[in-house]
Amino acid sequence: MKRFTAISVLLLMINVCSYAVGMRKDIMDRAFISPERIVWTSGSVSDSDILLVEGNGQSDVAQHKYCTLLSSGNDTASVLLDFGKELHGGLKMVMGGGRPRLVRIRFGESVSETCSEPVDTAWVMGHSTNDHAMRDFVITIPRDGSIELGNTGFRFVRIDLLDKDAVLNLREVTAILRYRDIPQVGSFRCSDERLNEIWQTGAWTVHLNMQEYIWDGIKRDRLIWLGDMHPEMAAVMAVFGYNDVIDRSIDLACEQYPLPNWLNGMSAYSMWYLIIMHDWYMHNGNRAYLAKHRDYITGLIDRIDECVEEDGSEHLADWRFLDWPSSPNVDGVSAGYRALLSLALKRGAVLCDILGEEGVRCKCREIQKRLEKKVLPHNGLKQAAALMAMAGMMPAETACNEVISVGGAKGFSTFYGYYMLEALAAAGQYQTALDIIREFWGGMLDLGATTFWEDFNLDWAKNAARIDEFTPEGKTDIHRDFGDYCYKSYRHSLCHGWASGPTPWMTRHVLGVEILEPGCRKIKVQPHLGDLKWAEGTFPTPLGPVLVKVRRTSEGKIVTDVQAPEGVTVIK
Repeated sequence: MKRFTAISVLLLMINVCSYAVGMRKDIMDRAFISPERIVWTSGSVSDSDILLVEGNGQSDVAQHKYCTLLSSGNDTASVLLDFGKELHGGLKMVMGGGRPRLVRIRFGESVSETCSEPVDTAWVMGHSTNDHAMRDFVITIPRDGSIELGNTGFRFVRIDLLDKDAVLNLREVTAILRYRDIPQVGSFRCSDERLNEIWQTGAWTVHLNMQEYIWDGIKRDRLIWLGDMHPEMAAVMAVFGYNDVIDRSIDLACEQYPLPNWLNGMSAYSMWYLIIMHDWYMHNGNRAYLAKHRDYITGLIDRIDECVEEDGSEHLADWRFLDWPSSPNVDGVSAGYRALLSLALKRGAVLCDILGEEGVRCKCREIQKRLEKKVLPHNGLKQAAALMAMAGMMPAETACNEVISVGGAKGFSTFYGYYMLEALAAAGQYQTALDIIREFWGGMLDLGATTFWEDFNLDWAKNAARIDEFTPEGKTDIHRDFGDYCYKSYRHSLCHGWASGPTPWMTRHVLGVEILEPGCRKIKVQPHLGDLKWAEGTFPTPLGPVLVKVRRTSEGKIVTDVQAPEGVTVIK
């Protein structure tokens, strides 16, 4: 036996350390998940139920039973698996005896997507793409071993054996969930199970998008979009509390788009930056992080000042963007854009006050006064009316009665729906907001969603099949047949973080938790049950979770019980 001296041990340590140069630890965790259902098989496939049994991940030549795919002649053996809910990650396949085989793997967010054919362009209806993440590819898999592949957003996987007159023995096919292993500190439950499911679905949607950085989507749009991040940040605060994924994402976005550039090349997203920095600071109270962004905050306000004239006109950008569904209403978008700028300047003034930047704080107020000289009409656009109400450019009650409440959920969008709900709350129309949440976000659940989508229109659902089934004759395919702009057909992301707005909204307005001082050192709890009998939940703060329980007595009186950690003052 070789004996190790102190010198040899030291040399071994040096060699190990040399290998570590350039290494970076993966901050994400992994879990293996077995499929819940065999959706479909084609050709000669036997014992497919074996794939539903949890395995140990190890190939074993002593095993006598496998899921066997046999291709003969022109018949292709195929199996389509359902993992039960949307996941982010890839696939692990454990094989039995035989020879290495050529297979085609297709990941899908819907059953129909796993059976679609790819095209090179991202804009063709009825076809899928490998845009942003590879979800359709051909690969040779080994015998008596295992292989891991894929990195995308999916719920369904289809496997086709491409070799002719061949046998493929599968012992296991498991999803690899790649995720942040963090506790869900926030919670929400109420007397309506539909709302409970919606709250939790929003939480899962944003959790999946919390990768190394916070993304828009896990299949497509695996990027940091600062404006889109605001509803995600609100959901993170309501579900997890502080997480450095927000800090890191903001930092990287500012690094990628240094001033005088607009963030993401979009002036509206630089406005959202000021709103995000304000809301994030109010929750975590991290003044050091705010001070780190001092130069960017003040420099951005100077940049805006250059673009707003004395008569209230502005020339920040030729393209004014709120969200995609609002784009055709150019006049309404212009009104909403200016309201967004006013709201951002109000938040910027608060930030400058905290940072002791009195001159820049005054500049924010001056720019606002110039903007107020020219208030544009909302032109019937719910997105614009919501922002105008939030910015104080029109009464919230007027905005809701004239536009937002009209037609209920018609005209809502998954991104700006959050701000429409906020305007309804500002107008005291909590019951209307709850009804719309049930109808709009619940409408996605009715179609088989386990995460919320990049966009949704209630008109799409009128004769649509669920995403977890093949489309029957006479029905439309909710994933293939709809979508517009950047999300046509299967390019449409069915897990988009900006759609998680109802989760923080219910925490904020049903439980009634409002932050009054940075770091949540003072909060107000003023619940609004609407037609609910009771609600309860927890809200994460830097000092610990706040527990809120609300119930309606038989006499109709609302009784609220709040338990807060030491250091958190509660006002009812």
